[in-house]
Amino acid sequence: MNVIDLFAGAGGLSVGAHLAGGNVRASIELNSYACATLRANPAYHGEVVEADICNLSGKDIRRIAGLNARESLIIVGGPPCQPFSKAAYWTESGEDAAYRRARALGLDAQKPPPPTEVKDDNRRDLVMEFMRVVRETNARGFVFENVPSIKHPRNKPIYDALVQDALDQGFEITELTAKAVTYGVAQARERVVVLGSKKRRPITPAQTHSELDRSDLLLPPPVTAGEALAGLDAPKYFEPEEVISGRWAQHLAEIPPGWNYKALTEWAGHSNPTFVAESRFWNFLLKLSPDRPSWTIAASPGPWTGPFHWSNRRLRTVELAALQGFPRDYEILGPKRERVRQMGNAVPVPVAQAIIKSVLESLE
Repeated sequence: MNVIDLFAGAGGLSVGAHLAGGNVRASIELNSYACATLRANPAYHGEVVEADICNLSGKDIRRIAGLNARESLIIVGGPPCQPFSKAAYWTESGEDAAYRRARALGLDAQKPPPPTEVKDDNRRDLVMEFMRVVRETNARGFVFENVPSIKHPRNKPIYDALVQDALDQGFEITELTAKAVTYGVAQARERVVVLGSKKRRPITPAQTHSELDRSDLLLPPPVTAGEALAGLDAPKYFEPEEVISGRWAQHLAEIPPGWNYKALTEWAGHSNPTFVAESRFWNFLLKLSPDRPSWTIAASPGPWTGPFHWSNRRLRTVELAALQGFPRDYEILGPKRERVRQMGNAVPVPVAQAIIKSVLESLE
């Protein structure tokens, strides 16, 4: 089955589609650095086009993919998640930062409630642009992916509109929350997924690994960060940007693997605390444990935002890729900040493979 990847980013969905047996004919992406990454890995991505899908019709996309009007295809994609993410709301309001500053000063501050307003962000419209392309290309199936908070009450009208549009187009759909650790990814990452098929309802992909902190005698335990990153500490993978220095470097070295800044607080029993609990964001000086999966990889981390390697350095690009399940020989191009962004926005490859395989099998 032919596959077209929209909002392709670093290509996690199209790599997964390739591994699931799909024939990826085109990958469409707006970011030039991500397009360079896609072109550097031609076995997975078909024709790579740097474009805004809002400017492309279904006929345009079929032409780019080299498909005539009768050839079957599925559309896969994850529109930008930033308009729906919890982090974006917290940082924009400033209330949470003010609370943490007060806590750092030892003041008795009350934690603010989660924001409820809807941000004005044109990228929210890309969800329905995705469904427009599904309709105009006459796709036989689709895979939609986004952050869990797209189902938050402030965002749910958009999510509900997507589901209703899919039903109106005649799709049988399956909705699920995919936990990456249960598909063999060494990362605690969850994503909302909608699977659509014009033939029969796609099945929810079977888990391959146990959930985090939940043993299952029938399934192997989650893949740990230590297992995923084995061998990647070799000198040939060194990046100058991994070296840390400055204000908090010595404190990072004091934090045990698997902890964040709270290890250096009175709350944790530290004899000479440096920080006050709840005075920082949870991922401040967050350090991986080699014995557990990683926390979610961020697309735009601050200079002291983890996860950091247990060897007290920033993660290398090849390590970020490994934590997302990309092949070891996959090339990621661009400046370090752009490489981090690509990996932080990517769909874990084993998750992509499982969900796309479900749609492909539903169309057999």
